[in-house]
Amino acid sequence: MTDKEEIMDGSDGSDSPSPVKKNGRTSLLDSGEDFEVLDEEDIDDDPPPLEDAGGGKGKNVDDSKNEAPEPPVPAEEWLDVLGNDQLKKKVLEAGEGRNSRPQKGQNVKINLKTCLKDGTLVEEQSDLTFTLGDGDVIQALDLTVQLMEMGEKALIQTDAKYAYGARGSLEPEIPPSAELSLEVELKEATDAPDLEMLPPAEKIALASHKRERGNIHYQRGDYAFAVNSYSIAQQIAESSSKVDISPEEENELMDVKVKCLNNMAASQLKLNHYDAALKSCVSALAHQPDNIKALFRMGKVLALQGDYTEAIQTLRKALKLEPSNKTIHAELSKLVKKNSEQRGAEQAMYKKMLGNPTSGSSTQKHKAKSSWGLSWKWLFGATAVAIGGVALSVVIAARN
Repeated sequence: MTDKEEIMDGSDGSDSPSPVKKNGRTSLLDSGEDFEVLDEEDIDDDPPPLEDAGGGKGKNVDDSKNEAPEPPVPAEEWLDVLGNDQLKKKVLEAGEGRNSRPQKGQNVKINLKTCLKDGTLVEEQSDLTFTLGDGDVIQALDLTVQLMEMGEKALIQTDAKYAYGARGSLEPEIPPSAELSLEVELKEATDAPDLEMLPPAEKIALASHKRERGNIHYQRGDYAFAVNSYSIAQQIAESSSKVDISPEEENELMDVKVKCLNNMAASQLKLNHYDAALKSCVSALAHQPDNIKALFRMGKVLALQGDYTEAIQTLRKALKLEPSNKTIHAELSKLVKKNSEQRGAEQAMYKKMLGNPTSGSSTQKHKAKSSWGLSWKWLFGATAVAIGGVALSVVIAARN
């Protein structure tokens, strides 16, 4: 059972997400947007020298009074966004004022230029669109665009932690642990569409896009961000609709929802959130009882919670649905072995708690056997004596 849009294998790896499109709704993390970084020598932080500041020889007092000094040029300031000196923003061109700043949940459109710290150009994107705060792009953009004014141009310097991390990226091509410089221009901010009025085809595309963003987070090891993206995609897929929707479109939305629940369970497993992962699996199976991926993950969760019997039954059901699945075979074999070892350990523990049951029980049985032997012998003798006495009485009575 292959599904490139869903995460499923023995190690809970994620499927390769489709490359991020540069048109339409683009994820924050997928848009490798960087900007050209200015070298410090190119930035003139010192004010121009004052002319005729006074005190010099050869100048009279009247001349110095007539030539007023030029005001110093203020140095451009960096805003330390998080207070850790790892994400900084500097205004290059002012915008329309604080009241024009976009809000979380709005769709924003930006122009973006992505550079490495040394100024190497990586990528340029025009009219990049994403939902602010949804994790559609790298954190550096999600956090700093909220602080920009409409029409503003800004330079952003970010540590790899808020960009592409220790793994880097293939598209755009970013080396591992690379610090980036991003040049951003905020062009537009609009409210997100009403999901109830969204045409079914657009709703399916939007939910799928958010799910793919979750897959990218998962591949990078950002499991909490992956859960967030899958949750957003699930909410879109299960939102009510006030427009006509065909049965086929309803099935497509249900399929997206189940994929989100499956992948969310995989992420929650990585985070050791077993109760949440089990809940996700149960929800997926409520819609598709024979979903092999949901059964597989549910079996893993139950095993991690120590419920080996239920876990084995669940994995056997999954294997019955897909007998050739080697991943399920391996997991089930491993689990049966663990269950057997656990039962052996429990039996050994019980024997230890009861002392030495082998020697003790044999001694007790021997004593009991001896005791019963004596009892039966005594009873037999007493009975024989009684019968003999009765017989003798009968003979005497007959003679008389």
